[in-house]
Amino acid sequence: MLAKTEDRKPQKGGGKKRRHPGEDGEGGQRKRRGGDEGENGQGDGGRKRLDALSVGYFRRVGERLSEGFEDNEEREMFVENVLTEVKGKATLVAMDRTGSITLQRLLPLSSPDQVGEVLAELGGESGSEFKTVSCDRCGGHVVESAVRQMSRWTEKESSATTEEEEEESCGVLEAQVLSLSQVVRDNSAEFIKHVHGSHVVRTLLHVLAGCLGPPRTEARPGVKERNIVPQMTDFEIPTSFWYELKSLTETLMDNVNLSVTDAVSSAVFQTMLTVCHRKRPKLCKQLLKRIMEYLTSRSAAPGVSPLLVFLKDQASSRLIETIIQLSHKALLRDLYKSHLKGQLVDLALHPIANFPIQRLTAASAKYKLFLRLFDELIQGVEAILAAGHMGVIVQLAESCAESEEKQEEMMQCLLNAFHCAEPGSRHVSCLPLFMSLLTYEVYYHTDTAEGSTHTEVPLSSICYHGSRLVQALARFKERSLLLSSLRTLTPADLLTLASDPAGSHVLQALITTSSDKGRDKILKRLEGQYVQMACSRLGSRVLEAVWNSASVSHRQNIAQELVGSESQLRSDQFARHVWAKFALSHFIHRRAHWQEIQTGESKKRKLFSDILE
Repeated sequence: MLAKTEDRKPQKGGGKKRRHPGEDGEGGQRKRRGGDEGENGQGDGGRKRLDALSVGYFRRVGERLSEGFEDNEEREMFVENVLTEVKGKATLVAMDRTGSITLQRLLPLSSPDQVGEVLAELGGESGSEFKTVSCDRCGGHVVESAVRQMSRWTEKESSATTEEEEEESCGVLEAQVLSLSQVVRDNSAEFIKHVHGSHVVRTLLHVLAGCLGPPRTEARPGVKERNIVPQMTDFEIPTSFWYELKSLTETLMDNVNLSVTDAVSSAVFQTMLTVCHRKRPKLCKQLLKRIMEYLTSRSAAPGVSPLLVFLKDQASSRLIETIIQLSHKALLRDLYKSHLKGQLVDLALHPIANFPIQRLTAASAKYKLFLRLFDELIQGVEAILAAGHMGVIVQLAESCAESEEKQEEMMQCLLNAFHCAEPGSRHVSCLPLFMSLLTYEVYYHTDTAEGSTHTEVPLSSICYHGSRLVQALARFKERSLLLSSLRTLTPADLLTLASDPAGSHVLQALITTSSDKGRDKILKRLEGQYVQMACSRLGSRVLEAVWNSASVSHRQNIAQELVGSESQLRSDQFARHVWAKFALSHFIHRRAHWQEIQTGESKKRKLFSDILE
C-alpha cells in the first residue's frame, strides 16, 4: 500500500483497525494463495527449477557483492561474468529465491543495456513471458528492480562510446519497458488483481511517469513502517514513456470497477493517481473526475449517495482518501455538497469511514469549505470522542490551526467535552486532561463510579493522540489556557512530561511557541531538573530545544546548573552530547569567550526571526 501521512495508530475505544492488502484477512489470504502459486500453483506442475549447483553459485555471488569492490573495473568485470552465467536461464534464476535476491542486488550495478538484455530474456521473443515472471513472488521483485534501472538511462558510459551506440544501448531497456507495459495493458485485469503482479504495475507507473520511491526490497520484514510519505526522486524520461503512460492509464480505467471491490487493485489506482498528480497534473485531474463519476453513478438506495457505501468499505475508502488528498477545490466542494452534507458525524463515527473524513478535513483547511465542515463536525465531538476516533478530533484541531479559523470555538468545545469549562477554576486542569484524554471526574477521582487506577500518578497516562491534540492547540493564536495549565504543573511533573515519548513533544511545542515572558515562567519551574533531563533520551532532546529558544541569561542559568554535575554528564550516553553542544567546557574555562559566542548566536537568531516574520 501507499505510505500514508494519516493517523493509523490503534484507537482508544477499540475502534476497528483497517488492514493493508497483504496483511491478515482477505488480502492476506490472497497473498498466501499467491505465494503458494509461486511455488506450486502458477505452474510448478512440471516447471523446471534452478539446480542446486546454480543456487549455491548465486548464494556465493551475493556474499561477494556484500564485500564490495576496489574499483569500477573490477565491479564491471564481476557483473559481466555473473550475467554470462545468468544468460539462457534468467527466468529460472529470477523465480528462485536465492537467485532473485542476488539479481535484485546485481541489476543496479549493471549498465542499462545489460539490464535491458536480462529483461529481454525474461520477456521472451514477444514479451509474453513477462506475465509469468511478474506474477511470481520472486520473479516480480526482479522485474521491478530491472524496470527501476530506467532512471539511469541518461547516465554517460565510462568508456568512450558514440552517440549512436549510447542511444542503442539505452534503447534496449526502453524497448523492454514498453514491451512490459504492452503485456500489462493486454492482461490488465489479471495484473492489477494479482498480489505480486500489481506491484510490478505500480513500479511501471512510477517509471513511465519519471519518479521513483525507495525500492521495496529495503523494507525490513517485521518492522512497522512509520507514517511518512516516501521520498520521491524525479528523473528525465524518453518521449515514448509520455505517450505510454497515457495509454496505460486509459487501459487501467477500463477496469475501474476493480478499484472499489479489490484491495490490491485499489492500491494500483492509488499509485496511478499519486504519480500523475506529481508529474502529469492535467492527466490526474481527468482521472480524478472519471473515477468520481464512476463512484457516484453506481446504484444505491433511493435518496442515498452511493459514495456513502464506498466510504464504509475497506478497499474503496482508501481510494477515496487518495482522491480527496489530490482533489482541487471544485471537486472537494461538489463532494461535500452533493454527497456528504449532513452525514459527516455519522461517517466520523464509522470504524472505516472516519479515515476519509480526516483526509477531507485536512484537504479543506485552506478553503472556505472548512468552515462548513467544522460547523457540522463540532456537533458530534463528544460522540466521536466516545467512539475513540481521536484522529478526527486531532485533524479538526490541526485544520483550525492551519486555517486560523474557529479556534476559539474548538477550544471551548474541548473544555466542555472534558468537563473543565465550568467552573472557571477547572481551566488550569485542561492540559493533563487533554494529554490523557480523560474527563475531569475520571482524572481527579471526583466520581467514584467513574474512577480509574492510572490517574493516581499525575501525568502517568499521557497518550499519543492526546499529545497530538495539544501540539495542534499549541499552534492556536490564543494559547493562554494551555500555558496557565502548564505553569501549575510541579517540577517533578514537568520532568515526567519531558521524559515521556508523547509528552516530550508537548513540552517542546509549548516552550518554543511561548513568548519570552511565558518562556521565562516555564524555565523558572524547570530549574533543578536540567541534569535529569540531560541524562534522559527524550529529555535531552527537549533540553536542546529549550536551549535553542532561550536567551543568553537563561542559557547561563542552564549551563551553571549543568556544570555542577560534570562527571555525571560526561559519562552519560545522552548527556555527553548535551555537554558538547552547549560548549560547557568553554563555559567552565573560558567564560567570557563562551558568553561572546552565545550573544552572537542570539543576535543572529533574532535577526533571522525578524526577517522571517
